[in-house]
Amino acid sequence: MPLHIVLVEPEIPQNTGNIVRTCAATGCILHLIKPLGFSVDDKYLKRAGLDYWHLVDIRYHDSVDEIFRQHPGGDFYFATTKAPRDYTRVRYNHDSIIFFGKETAGLPEDLLRKNYERCIRIPMKPEARSLNLSNSVAIIVYEALRQLDFPGLELAGRLRTE
Repeated sequence: MPLHIVLVEPEIPQNTGNIVRTCAATGCILHLIKPLGFSVDDKYLKRAGLDYWHLVDIRYHDSVDEIFRQHPGGDFYFATTKAPRDYTRVRYNHDSIIFFGKETAGLPEDLLRKNYERCIRIPMKPEARSLNLSNSVAIIVYEALRQLDFPGLELAGRLRTE
């Protein structure tokens, strides 16, 4: 089963487009929680995702609660700068569901409080506020896939050695 990436109310189309590319390259399912800060027809969103749209399973939801209802007992993680442990200190499963918040505010505080033990962070200097959303998704997705031995993925563009 693929990993699930959940973007809660993303605001910047280029970030979401880049995340579409990451999901296309890795086979992750992308969940977008409304309201979105852009139109899905946005030219910047399309340009950032290039021609990868047909490779991605994108699901739209009206609320975070829909994800919880659709995946009862799910292996949920919540990416935040306020987490008690870093993203490499958890064991991801093939069907882990990783939540990321909107660019300007992160995930809702009440969601983080309710799931504090499932919160993860990317270590960074204390004076840095946060990383770019699409970079954060890529960092955590590839760690989860590394732990799972990169299921279904192969080295693209390998050099011939003969």
